[in-house]
Amino acid sequence: MENCTVPDVAIVHANTKVQEGGNLTFVCQVTGVPMPVVRWRTNKLLSRYTVQRFWGSTLELELQLWNMSSEDNLHNLTCEAENRAGPGEEKVTLDIEFPSKIIFLHNAEQQHHWCFPFKVDGNPEPTIRWLFNGSNLTEGLYTYTQFIPDSDDGSVKHGCLFLNKPTHLNNGLYTIIVGNRLGVDQATATGMFMDNPFDPFDPEGIIPVPTNKSNEDVTENTESRVFGVSVAVGLAVFACAFLLIMVLVINKCGQQSKFGIHRSSVLGTEDDLAVSLRFMNFGTSPPSSDDSGMSSFVENPQYFCGIFKDKDMCVQHIKRQDVVLKWELGEGAFGKVYLAECANLSPDSDKMLVAIKTLKDANESTRQDFQREAELLTVLQHQNIVRFYGVCTDGEPLAMVFEYMRHGDLNRFLRAHGPDAHILEEVKMPPLGQLTLPQMLHIAAQIASGMVYLASLHFVHRDLATRNCLVGDMGEGLMVKIGDFGMSRDIYSTDYYRVGGRTMLPIRWMPPESIMYRKFTTESDIWSFGVVLWEIFTYGKQPWYQLSNSEAIECITQGRELERPRTCPKEVHGLMQGCWQREPQQRLVIKDIHSRLLALVKSPPIYLDILG
Repeated sequence: MENCTVPDVAIVHANTKVQEGGNLTFVCQVTGVPMPVVRWRTNKLLSRYTVQRFWGSTLELELQLWNMSSEDNLHNLTCEAENRAGPGEEKVTLDIEFPSKIIFLHNAEQQHHWCFPFKVDGNPEPTIRWLFNGSNLTEGLYTYTQFIPDSDDGSVKHGCLFLNKPTHLNNGLYTIIVGNRLGVDQATATGMFMDNPFDPFDPEGIIPVPTNKSNEDVTENTESRVFGVSVAVGLAVFACAFLLIMVLVINKCGQQSKFGIHRSSVLGTEDDLAVSLRFMNFGTSPPSSDDSGMSSFVENPQYFCGIFKDKDMCVQHIKRQDVVLKWELGEGAFGKVYLAECANLSPDSDKMLVAIKTLKDANESTRQDFQREAELLTVLQHQNIVRFYGVCTDGEPLAMVFEYMRHGDLNRFLRAHGPDAHILEEVKMPPLGQLTLPQMLHIAAQIASGMVYLASLHFVHRDLATRNCLVGDMGEGLMVKIGDFGMSRDIYSTDYYRVGGRTMLPIRWMPPESIMYRKFTTESDIWSFGVVLWEIFTYGKQPWYQLSNSEAIECITQGRELERPRTCPKEVHGLMQGCWQREPQQRLVIKDIHSRLLALVKSPPIYLDILG
């Protein structure tokens, strides 16, 4: 063994790069004592090859490859040698150039976002671009290409064209074009994401297909002219009759309101206060046969007529052509909600983002509720109530247009700015960071301000919760408003307790009299506001989160209270307890709550978290 040497292996080659179909030669030179055993390990090489052995001062093993296949790109070839002293080896990697090609492109499929899966290959690495219905597709925040790492698949690239919340405007043909200096390939797939909610009819097949004329057409044309004259005369008679009827109808309806409502609807006695804004809340209080609907309103022309004499308080009609849907935000009990761009809505800007609530079941009863509530919503003008802009009634479906609050619902906002944000969905902490005591007091004061306004109009909310409050542009401070746009029922389904198969109640926010007797008053809203305070100071936790719905009902009806949050000063906890008095008449008044919160905002109490 003293004279033995480990094999020395060297691969000699002029070039490792070749185009598909070309040839390559590699020579493996080996020395060692005793003479090693040498072989080429080709690892399932697809290209044709031969091996020749040459003897001289060194042992040479020549590997010749013909008609190189693109499937062998990035393939490793190894020259191995071994004798009694040990093994030796050297590797070389093939670099085979070939035109770009698309292995597959599938139609859109729904994953976390909608995705067009594809697999492409090419060397040099191909560039990728997309067409949408034949025009260049610009990628951005909501439409982008993302590749999936796959180290075991050579130069093949797996990826997806992702679309975040596409609408009917994104329906169509998507073409992928890949190319390098050796060639270009393309393929097309279809994406159908949703039906056009503003275009229920099928535009196909309404244009007749012309046929070729023959000699017999002369006779047919003569008969057609006679028939055409008859039709024209008939249409003229019909038009005259139609115009006469329209004049009579207009004269008869001239005394009606602009929206087609004969009388203004208002709230009257204390028993009629249990009314939630069904369309403004967009499904957060799912409908129930036991609930007081719009039909329970007391008609009192002296109440709203004086208000509606102001032209600014009339329901604004928005042209459907001015509304362009962008994507779906959620779905409530009465229809879908969309983010949209609306033109000619404000003199300060040509276009602005709005939330569009559509009415899916437009029967006569629902239409009347829709019309009455539109007039009522027009009355609500307050900085802490989500603004109602108007309605779209020219065509189907009926739609309401609301202010869009870009930061979403308050419950998710609280969780995203709380101590547990890193373990929840909101992995990326927004710029604001964790909410401070003054900020939480400011949020509570704004909600209280909105509730003072609703109480002044004798409105009872019935479903006041952080999930039904929205956060808008921050600017120098937070802007929080009461209102919800359709996602609460889907996202926060565990917050509701199903009763009798159809009715769903937010029992964790309800006082004992509402749970046991379905009695909703301004005092029951006060109880709910106390729970909202608890939500704010727990950064969005669910009330009684450790209990089932039945257990929560038992605790509430037996007089137990939610525990004081660890970040909550005693002054705020005192407000909570004032809201949770068992007797409704003993609860604090919303005006007093608002005043005390404003005082705390101006001079926040010092609170030390001794448990933290």
